[in-house]
Amino acid sequence: MNTHPTSLKRHRVASLALVLGLAGLGLARAEDAAHGWLLVTNKADQTLSIVDPATNKQIATMPEGGNTCHELVATPDGKRAFMPIYGDSGVGKPGSNGQVIRVVDVAKREITDTIDFGRGVRPHCAIYNQATNLLYITTEIENTVSIIDPATLKIVGTIPTGEPESHMLAVTKDGKRGYTANVSTGTVSVLDLEHKKLVTTIPVSAKTQRISLSVDDRWVFTSDQTKPQVVVIDTKTNEVANRIDIPDFGYGTAPTPDGKSLLVCCGLGTVAVVDLEQKKVVREFQLPRAPQEILIRPDGAMAYVSCDFSSKIGVIDLKKWELVTLIEVGKNADGLAWAKAQ
Repeated sequence: MNTHPTSLKRHRVASLALVLGLAGLGLARAEDAAHGWLLVTNKADQTLSIVDPATNKQIATMPEGGNTCHELVATPDGKRAFMPIYGDSGVGKPGSNGQVIRVVDVAKREITDTIDFGRGVRPHCAIYNQATNLLYITTEIENTVSIIDPATLKIVGTIPTGEPESHMLAVTKDGKRGYTANVSTGTVSVLDLEHKKLVTTIPVSAKTQRISLSVDDRWVFTSDQTKPQVVVIDTKTNEVANRIDIPDFGYGTAPTPDGKSLLVCCGLGTVAVVDLEQKKVVREFQLPRAPQEILIRPDGAMAYVSCDFSSKIGVIDLKKWELVTLIEVGKNADGLAWAKAQ
């Protein structure tokens, strides 16, 4: 069949427009993924910082409404954040026992609701699971994880962890399994979230801290607090599979979205990058003292690291593997969350 030159030209122009349109759509989606607000809890100030990642500047602060919030989480739509008010001490130390969770309207930058347990439970780590549309909170004093319906703001269940000081929590993407790091006993509890029961307890060390899951939910990572190692647990066998040496005692961890690397907060001021295939540290970044938590931006381009003793957030470019800048926030910066922009 013969094609007229004019028709062929129109076809090429239309095809080019389609390609450019799709490219533009892809760029817009990439920009959307990067556009949002970084939320930071400042323990000493008892404030919430809101950081603009486009400028790497703190643009606002607001009171937490209690003493003191360590961790927080934002809803997937970015409209609300949940801030458990833990108390005025550290894990396992004497002090006040928080009993409420503050609900924040991110756009208005104000507390709009409160979830009250009615007793001191030291609510701590908050996880929002999109598969179940439920909020999971470690309620440390009671050795449980509490389940909250974010639509009704009601406590709808609890799961026993079987251990004290279940401080941090990781949840699989399907919402079926949870894993808590139990600090003083050095164990990890495996939880059946559907049936609200303890599956097993895995010995890790004399003391452990923080916890995360690999991108494919195949591995659990926690930090041994008696030696500079990351402990890797096989989620199929619920047994320790590997121990990876790191430069100093570990703390918060976060896997990169491609599943190839694990970022680890270490000691007084470094972030180590572990190659998960080689199971060894391949690079380090020097940061201010006491890096606590790592949050990787939804587009996978940047990692944010809270540095407790310095009131700063480190920004690491994961494409170039460079420390980009330090963001000034409040005193004793700790918990991090990403709120999608409206």
